[in-house]
Amino acid sequence: MKKILCLIFILFACSDKEKSTSGPEPYEQEGMASYYAASLHGKKTASGDFYSNDSLTAAHNHLPLGTIIKVKNLDNDSVVTVEVNDRGPYVNNRILDLSRAAAKRLNMMDSGTTKVRLKVLKAAQGYAVNDSTERE
Repeated sequence: MKKILCLIFILFACSDKEKSTSGPEPYEQEGMASYYAASLHGKKTASGDFYSNDSLTAAHNHLPLGTIIKVKNLDNDSVVTVEVNDRGPYVNNRILDLSRAAAKRLNMMDSGTTKVRLKVLKAAQGYAVNDSTERE
């Protein structure tokens, strides 16, 4: 019995506690972002919400709707947090379409596009977001 208890103690002491309690690495992606045309204000998004030029939202091709992401403009280091509520962009080499309010916070209105890094802060309810964005 003492040998078993000693073995359990040794295994517990040698275990990597940090590794066992942490989840998967958060999903990150780099690429080009653009922003919605002002004329799309009031149009329905893929989530069923109506697009607003003034809301902090974005379109992404595969992140689950409702996912909260942090977007960093790699040209000037400005950052904004947005909710994915639409699909797109449907232009080659772009990973994100931002609302006009989000684009203003990233100081990208003049350029129209910019290189960004996005990081998932909170997956949509019922989803685990990592490289594969599979449903839990």
